[in-house]
Amino acid sequence: MAEALESSGDYRVLRRIVPRAVCVPVAPDQPTKIGLLIDFETTGLDTGTAEIIEIGMVKFAYRADGRISHVIERFGALNEPSEPIPDEITALTHITNEMVAGQRIDSAAVSAFVSDANIVIAHNAGFDRKFAERYWPEFEHKPWACSVTEINWRAHGFEGSRLSYLLVGAGFFHDAHRAVDDCNALLEILDRPLGDTGSTGLAVLLDSARRNTVRIWAESAPYDLKDALKKRGYRWNDGSDARPRSWYIDVDEDKVDEEIAFLRAEIYRRNVTPHMQRINALTRYSGRV
Repeated sequence: MAEALESSGDYRVLRRIVPRAVCVPVAPDQPTKIGLLIDFETTGLDTGTAEIIEIGMVKFAYRADGRISHVIERFGALNEPSEPIPDEITALTHITNEMVAGQRIDSAAVSAFVSDANIVIAHNAGFDRKFAERYWPEFEHKPWACSVTEINWRAHGFEGSRLSYLLVGAGFFHDAHRAVDDCNALLEILDRPLGDTGSTGLAVLLDSARRNTVRIWAESAPYDLKDALKKRGYRWNDGSDARPRSWYIDVDEDKVDEEIAFLRAEIYRRNVTPHMQRINALTRYSGRV
């Protein structure tokens, strides 16, 4: 029936994501490294005060060309927060207070699970990494990559970077907003070639993660020029996280001189040298940067 609908040209059929079986080949055909997909469901969006109610992780092996070899292991656990789960969070995740009652995440099991990962990937690493580091110091010493910001999904034919958009664009659907299910879905998206490039999403993401960038802070920029900064790609930091209360942008190392020239000519209109930070996969998305 699905084939008949698709062949008509009038319908698209979405197929449910079927999680890959855990498999460890006896003799892998190529050398592999270990990647870790991680996702949290939480009581809110404030990474300093909200609490984790579910963690999901999928560990997988990948080859040098960015192809995923096999799934090694999965980890999922619920956690009872100190306060009842807000109704809007339950509506979004379908995780109820009854489901998490008496549940605790085994911290030692999480630490052991992540110990051999060569890279940690999250679909919004700026959110997930901060939660991970609050509870498990091991995550501070791992390279991270963000599948939302480090792949230009629109340039590859997708309507946006939300996981639901990516799945529909690839012809899939899944049980959204449950941690392990989201990791399983992201795995399939990352293992697909992007457009006619021949490179998988994972290959593009790994290439981006390996590049060093520079964060440039436009401190004390005139308020009436905020629109020019936003148009340029600057983001606002409100100072609540111990970082400067300022606009900032992350650029590749070879774009630093160009960005400083923009600030001097269009924002400050004088010869200034802005505060800058060197960033790599070990520090990117961390609450410490």
